[in-house]
Formats: sequence, C-alpha cells, structure tokens
Amino acid sequence: MMRPDRLNPLFVAADSLKGVGPQLARPLERLGLTRVRDFVYHLPDRFVERRAVTDLDQAGVGENIVVALTPVEYRSAVGRGPFRVLASDAAGNICALTYFGRNGGWAKKQLPLGERRWIAGRLDQFGQLLQIVHPDHVLEEGGATLGQLCEPVYPLSEGLTQGRIAALVGQALETVPELPEWIEPGLLDKLHWLAWRDALMLAHKGDHPAARDRLAYDELLANSLALMLVRSANRAQSGTPLKGDGHLRERVQLPFALTEAQRRAIDEIAGDMEQGAPMLRLLQGDVGSGKTVVALEAMLIAVEAGAQAALLAPTEILARQHYETLSRMAAGTGVEIALLTGRDKGKARESILMGLHDGSIGIVVGTHAIFQDAVTYRNLALVVIDEQHRFGVGQRLMLTQKGRRTPHCLSMTATPIPRTLTLAQYGEMDVSKLDEMPPGRQPIDTRVVAVERIDDVVGAIGRHLESGQQAYWVCPMVRELESEDLAAAEARHAALKARFGETVVLVHGQLRPEAKDAAMERFVCGEAKLLVATTVIEVGVDVPNATLMVIEQAERFGLAQLHQLRGRVGRGEGKSTCLLLRSDALSETARRRLALMRETQDGFRIAEEDLELRGGGELLGTRQSGDTPFRVASLEQIQRLLPLAHDDARLLMDRDGGLTGPRGAAARLLLYLFERDWGVQLLRSG
Repeated sequence: MMRPDRLNPLFVAADSLKGVGPQLARPLERLGLTRVRDFVYHLPDRFVERRAVTDLDQAGVGENIVVALTPVEYRSAVGRGPFRVLASDAAGNICALTYFGRNGGWAKKQLPLGERRWIAGRLDQFGQLLQIVHPDHVLEEGGATLGQLCEPVYPLSEGLTQGRIAALVGQALETVPELPEWIEPGLLDKLHWLAWRDALMLAHKGDHPAARDRLAYDELLANSLALMLVRSANRAQSGTPLKGDGHLRERVQLPFALTEAQRRAIDEIAGDMEQGAPMLRLLQGDVGSGKTVVALEAMLIAVEAGAQAALLAPTEILARQHYETLSRMAAGTGVEIALLTGRDKGKARESILMGLHDGSIGIVVGTHAIFQDAVTYRNLALVVIDEQHRFGVGQRLMLTQKGRRTPHCLSMTATPIPRTLTLAQYGEMDVSKLDEMPPGRQPIDTRVVAVERIDDVVGAIGRHLESGQQAYWVCPMVRELESEDLAAAEARHAALKARFGETVVLVHGQLRPEAKDAAMERFVCGEAKLLVATTVIEVGVDVPNATLMVIEQAERFGLAQLHQLRGRVGRGEGKSTCLLLRSDALSETARRRLALMRETQDGFRIAEEDLELRGGGELLGTRQSGDTPFRVASLEQIQRLLPLAHDDARLLMDRDGGLTGPRGAAARLLLYLFERDWGVQLLRSG
C-alpha cells in the first residue's frame, strides 16, 4: 500500500518551503530537517517567557521583558568596545541597548533617535546603567512583539537562526491536515489530551506538557503497534519445525561447563525451534556470558534436523572471530563451517557458494555477504544475528527471506538493555537473558587515573609488554580537531610507536579493510603487543593474552561503551586491569559514571544506572547520549508512557480488529506518519 494521499503534504521535500534553497539545505540536513514533516516535529527545546511592562520600574534585573523605549543618544566606544543606544522609557528611565561586534550603522537604522520602538530582551545591569544586550526583537509596532511574550527556542545548527527556523516551522504547520483519532477514546478522555493537530500546534506555542505527552505517545503507539504486527505476521508464517537428536551437540568441546542461564536459554530456543511458526527471539547477555556457545547449540539443532544455519556479524573482524571460535568448539562434530565475507573472491568463493547450494556446508558465518542475491541455500532454517543493536527491524525482516520457508531468527546482543528500552526496541521478540558468568572468568581490576599521570601509565605499559602480555589503548577519535582537545588515535599511536617500536599497531574505522585486518591479525596472533584503537574494537575482539586496557579520556564515553571496552580483557586466566584515564574537568555525571565502573562489572546494573545518569541512546548502540529509536519521545516519556502505548496497541490488535476497523484505519495513518509502515507492508504480504 502506498502512503495515504492525505499525508503527502507532510512528506514533500524541505525545499518546497519558501526560503529554502541549496545554501540553507545543508544546515537543515544536519538537523534532520529534509521534509515538511521533520519541521512539524522539530519541537522547541524550551520557551523564553517575557513580561510586558509599561516602564522599567516594573521590571527586575535578569527578567525577560517587552517594553516601549525611545532612543535618545548614540555612544560609540573607543577601540573594540560595544556600541550603545541610550533609550528612555515612559517614566524617563534610561536603558542602554548594547551591541557587541558591530559598527553603529545597523543599530542606528534599527533605532532612529526620537522614534519609539518596542524592545524584547533580557534586562541586565552594567555598573549603574540598566541595559539590554542584543535585543531579541526591535519593532515599530507593539502587536507583533507582544505576540512573542512566549517564544519557542528551537535546536539549531551552524548557519541557522531562531527566526529562520521559527518561520519554516510556521510554514510547515500550515500544511498539517486534520486526521482521525487513533488513541483509544477512554484513554484520551482520562488523560485530557487534545486531538493530534491541536496538540501539535500547542506544543510549538508554549510549555504545555500534556500536548508534548500526546505527541510522544503517538510515536510510542506507532512503534508498539508496528512491532506487534511483525510478531503477528511472523506467527502466521510457515516455518520449519526443527528437532535435533543431540548427536552433534554431545560432541561439542566446551571450554567450561554450561551455566544454568545458558541451559535455560538453550531450552527456550529449542522449544521455539520445534514449533511450526518461526522463532523470533533475542538472546541478551553481558560481555563474556557465553552467548556464542548458546548460538552454536541452536545452529547444531538445525544441522541435526537436516537444515542449515547462518550467523551474521556486523563487521568482518567479528565474523572472523566467530568463525574461529565456532570451528574450535565444533571441531569434533564433523559439521562443515564456512566463512563468507565481501572480500572472498574467485575459486574460494565459488566453492563456498556451491557448498551452501548443495547443503554440504551446514553452518556459514559472515557479514551481509551471506545474504546477497548470488548466495543460495539448500535449506536455510536458522539465522543468528550478532550484535543485534546494529540492525533495525526492517533489516531483520530482510535477512529472513532467504529460506524456502521463513527461517527461525535468533538475535544476540552483548549490550545489556534496560527493560523499558528492550520493549521499545525489540517488542516483537521473545527474550532470553544470560545473567550468569561462566566459571573461571576473572574479575577486572578497574582504576580511575588522572591524565597528569599518563607518563606513569606509559611506563606501566612498558613493564606489562616486557612480561610477555598484550594491551589495548583506546582513544575517543581518529584525528585531533582544532576545536577539540581530544586524544587522537593516530597521534597516540605515533607517540607509543616511537617508544615501543613496531610492536604497536593501529586500528580505526577509517582504515582500509585490508590494513585493519592485517593489524588485527598481527595482534591476535601475538606478533603485535599493543593495539591502539578507537571504539571499533568495542565488540568481537577476543585475545586472552591481552590483560591490560587503557581508555583515554574515559569521561567522553558512555557507560555501556566503557563496559563493552573493558570486556575486551579478562578473557584468559591471567589477572586483568582496566585503567580509565580521566581529564581534570569532570561533570558530576562523568564522576558518577566512572565511580560506577570501579564499583561493578554487572552489565545489567550498569545499563539501568546509565538510564538514570544520561539517557538511552548509547545503550542501544547508536550514539553517545540521548538517542533512542524515537525522535519525539524523551527517555522520561518512554519510561512513563510506553507501558500505556503497549497496552493500547494490544487492545487495538485483540479487541478493535487490528488495522481493519475505523480505529484501525486511523492507526494505519499513524504508522505511515511515523514511518513504521513496514508493519502495514507485513500485514499485506501476510
């Protein structure tokens, strides 16, 4: 189904708005404002509240006001000082209108002597003189200024002004149509929420929490409903029931006994795979909790039942790591395991493609290359997706189209995700949680070290390397920017290489894949002793001999990222240490974050506390802070309103006829409005 016509005005390009040309398009794009709809939902960060006063005696210093003033004198400063316009109010009080960095020509044009103007701005004091620095508005008539007593303050990027954004948002709001109601009427009445269009208009005019809640709820409802549609469509699909007899699994060579949590997860997965409907399950486990073992057991169930399994990893490094780990554990089973990445060419690639087509390869590990059109399978019945947070729902759906029937899907994430965000991001999936660590995992000694002691840290690295062990040094960016005093991986690599020689290698995301793989290979095989890297090593690197991790400017990283990076050590039998190098200036949040890293290694606790400290984005493996699957809903609104939205979506599906009844027709509009229309597409294809 195409997008409904009544929504089309919202999805036209930004350049349909008056005043948007090529020059303005770039700064707008940086804010994600590429269509009219984006402006409609570009909600203000805050509002400037002003009070209209007849004279300055009624106003307090520090207050935002609107007042009529008459310019009486111009004062140019000597040198580079400000230009001031002295102006009188109705009571004869004098106020300076102060402009920095301008010559007086512009101010004189705006404020001719003897002519009254309406001034909006913040009243301050400079010595004995009242002043308004750079007035927000200067107008001949008071009506327009008085209409801005409550003025929105929008998020900006370089090249944009508040006035320009406000004007474009105003144009966009004029295109907003009336739409039928998709929220359950009883809930709408109970919460005293306005209709959608009215709430949208009000949210741009002032601080109206109920209007903002209504708009956030719409987004959460769209997400919950789309995920339920995915789940419903999945259950209606015809899968391949798989029941293994255990003859391969009993030959697996495990490095340790299974934990109770692993046994429980394997039983849940095996139960799902026996069903006629395809499995859709998320395996959530902390760093080092043994997810790969669980995945191998699931893939061997598929092979025992005469089918094939594929494991998808987001990077070539991680794919290679998985291939080696699985090959080692499954060595005694006789199952052929292949590695397929985009770099495989020629006869080697043809051989793998033939083995997948004729079924002689039971398990394939790789990057997205394993799902290219040229790759055909004899009977692909299980897809395992590692580092789940790197793949959206739409990608997950695409990956399961390769089998003759819809394959079972097991997604894994090493990022512990708080309960609320699990529902928001993976609401269509059943969840298994590995909340125990295998025996033998060493606790990691975590210390916070001031950056002034960096020479001591480098000395400690030297002693560590001399003892025959390996180490990581992680930096927050690749190259230093002039405007940022951040550690740069390239500069740090050069300094450490000058000290320790060719035993130091560098890995970051901007390197050519061949150079990155070569450096990683040198480190994994032990030829290189010190790996300098960015967060590209956050997942998938398993070098038991690497027992020291240094994270420079650790306060720049989110908690979950710090936890992932720390998890690169402590993987062998030796004692491991993680040094968090911190800068002098720490915010209270950064201080608490680093203290928590010292205090605990429980990733699930870290994830929950991270929500309290900073927001949910980086927990989902997206950005450093504040980013979630949602554009409108804040973290606080997700936690408060998502359970309501989830129940409302369930009511629509179970009682109100899904998308077929009157409320369902409105809900279709909602899904398209928030671009969760893959839920509608699934309904059609189902």
